[in-house]
Amino acid sequence: MKIVIAMTGASGAIYAQRLLDNLTGHEVHFIATKHAGEVVALELPGGLKVPAGVKCYEENGSMFVPFVSGSAKLDAMVIVPASMGTVGRIASGCSDSTIARAADVFLKERRKLIIVPRESPFNLIHLRNLVTLTEAGATIIPANPAFYNQPATITDLVDTIVARILDHLGIEHRLVKRWQSGD
Repeated sequence: MKIVIAMTGASGAIYAQRLLDNLTGHEVHFIATKHAGEVVALELPGGLKVPAGVKCYEENGSMFVPFVSGSAKLDAMVIVPASMGTVGRIASGCSDSTIARAADVFLKERRKLIIVPRESPFNLIHLRNLVTLTEAGATIIPANPAFYNQPATITDLVDTIVARILDHLGIEHRLVKRWQSGD
């Protein structure tokens, strides 16, 4: 699978790190905003560790990256974590950055676009933008971890979200125990 991972300046750098860690064997293109770098400095003391083989790009508004063209055949894009500013720009069709343009391309080409907002609480504008993106074909996976597996570490909590992302990408994993109803 060919996947774009985009990281914005919302809190939650660990979600991007864990997702990157679990995409071995796939073609991965990674792009991060300047603000994402600032968040990484605050949240990941050792910095973001991009696995070998991942193609990295600078978010500078360039349209000369492979995933901003509809003719490029990539399978999915995940924006994790997604700032509400990025969500708003994508929802309004404002392709003023490489990430926003790439998301626009994934929507127009009807390719998988997963957005992982990390904001709380949502205001009415946030909710309307998320609805707009859902109606346009995006999948919204809020960074709201589950507790039924009795997580013991922060990584366990993070992995409940990363597992959902991988599920929606159709990528097998063993990050979390699947729910058993007890019946």
